[in-house]
Amino acid sequence: MPDTLIKVDLEQSAYDNEQVHNRWHPDIPMACWVKPGDDFVLETYDWTGGFIKNDDSADDVRDIDLSIVHFLSGPVGVHGAEPGDLLVVDLLDIGTKAERQWGFNGFFSKQNGGGFLTEHFPYAQKSIWDFHGLFTDSRHIPGVSFAGLIHPGLIGCLPDPKLLETWNDREIGFIATQPDRVPPLANAPFAPTAHMGKLQGAARDTAAATGARTVPPREHGGNCDIKDLSRGSKIYFPVYVDGAGLSVGDLHFSQGDGEITFCGAIEMAGWVHMKVDLIKGGMAKYGIRNPIFKPSPITPHYNDYLIFEGISVDEAGQQHYLDVHVAYRQACLNAIEYMTKFGYSRAQAYSILGTAPVQGHISGVVDIPNACATLWLPTQIFNFDISPNASGPVKHITSGVDLPLSLDRV
Repeated sequence: MPDTLIKVDLEQSAYDNEQVHNRWHPDIPMACWVKPGDDFVLETYDWTGGFIKNDDSADDVRDIDLSIVHFLSGPVGVHGAEPGDLLVVDLLDIGTKAERQWGFNGFFSKQNGGGFLTEHFPYAQKSIWDFHGLFTDSRHIPGVSFAGLIHPGLIGCLPDPKLLETWNDREIGFIATQPDRVPPLANAPFAPTAHMGKLQGAARDTAAATGARTVPPREHGGNCDIKDLSRGSKIYFPVYVDGAGLSVGDLHFSQGDGEITFCGAIEMAGWVHMKVDLIKGGMAKYGIRNPIFKPSPITPHYNDYLIFEGISVDEAGQQHYLDVHVAYRQACLNAIEYMTKFGYSRAQAYSILGTAPVQGHISGVVDIPNACATLWLPTQIFNFDISPNASGPVKHITSGVDLPLSLDRV
């Protein structure tokens, strides 16, 4: 059995675990070291460090301080890794923690992070999903179950000082263009809640002041939320610092393309079994600026879909020029409206799109003025037929169950 190099105690605060961090900074010390060719296991917290509870209230989703996230296991140093190399990471296996056989999905309130459809779902809500081996279902969303494709939402290597400065300059500058926007355009460094792993004292405080938040994907990888980056995947990461500094977290049991609810997959604590290797000078050899990967050979087997189209005309009827963001929003909204005809609330339908293995495609970006995006909803995840027919839809969901909503809608 491979060694477990990083362990997490789910009853312990993530801030008390020095093998975990929640910022990107080149001064964060390596939590452990491995050699090229080694395989090993890292345990992880869920991305909130255990803040969200298995209950029927969404107050925790409403109240979470999002400056604490994401809690990542690492960094793992790789002997011999140098700037300009490619770090090759094989995801050999990924699993749930035996003592935590459940996960959560949530919508953040517009005042605290929002989401892809925050104008339509401005209040905090959540759903709890129970794990049954490969499958999951939710007491908050009847009539649907599906196989999970467990994957890390967030994985990447440490930036060097120049890259970190680039991130901070462009994101802080972007915030300045609309400083009062809710939700904000980006997340600036925030030292008070930074957890810098083994870094302590004045060095910790200095690094925390400029440590990049883990929210977005960037050149090094980061929070890309790619559902196909699962067991059996091989990833090629650009290396920016000696030792590479690989970190991982934000594990998802299942997710739809786009992670559209923001807290948008089935979030979970778990473990990752991985192997590392190096391609010396690989960044220049292959012209790589961002990670590339080979997808998992193991995927949920769904082969029947309803495909919803969206174009770049928004809810108010305003025309946008080849805007795939607007088009995908419309595809999602069209799917949500369709599912309500079978008895789901709009919130339940939205949660299904965030958690089930739906596919999102950019289907057309040349036919001015409208981009076309499509959302592929697997029909086999439902225990009833959702296809259109001459008789019209039947409301199969009549239990009155809905997603917990925060008590204080503020």
